[in-house]
Amino acid sequence: MHVSFELAQQIIDKAVEKSIAIGVKSCIAVLDSGGNLKSFTRMDDAWVGSIDIAIKKAKTACYFAMPSGEIGKLSQPGSPLYSIEQSNDGLITFPGGLPIVDAEGILIGAIGVSGDTVENDHIVAQAGVNVAGVCDVPKHPWRT
Repeated sequence: MHVSFELAQQIIDKAVEKSIAIGVKSCIAVLDSGGNLKSFTRMDDAWVGSIDIAIKKAKTACYFAMPSGEIGKLSQPGSPLYSIEQSNDGLITFPGGLPIVDAEGILIGAIGVSGDTVENDHIVAQAGVNVAGVCDVPKHPWRT
């Protein structure tokens, strides 16, 4: 199952609302469970460079069914996933990408946010994911 167009738009809308509330300009990407772009927005005055970063944060969260920032912790020098960001045509391994799972714990997509600090990107992404009603990482991430 994939995130629907309607849900993707609701996620984007809530993330934009949160961006405005905390005073940041964000690029926001929602992907389906296959890592394909489902919906995207670039707020006025958001950095152009953040377009690619938002999509890659979402891709990272989707491909590994975990927050992009968690992959970042595992990809430091000497860690088990060191240099993983070089795979899959480039990943982003800092916060701002979150998996989206359904009520059964099945991965249905991911969100990626870029445009401000990684802390604010994560806050905006979390606001978007909260629309789906399920925020936990799936127990069986391979179930898509």
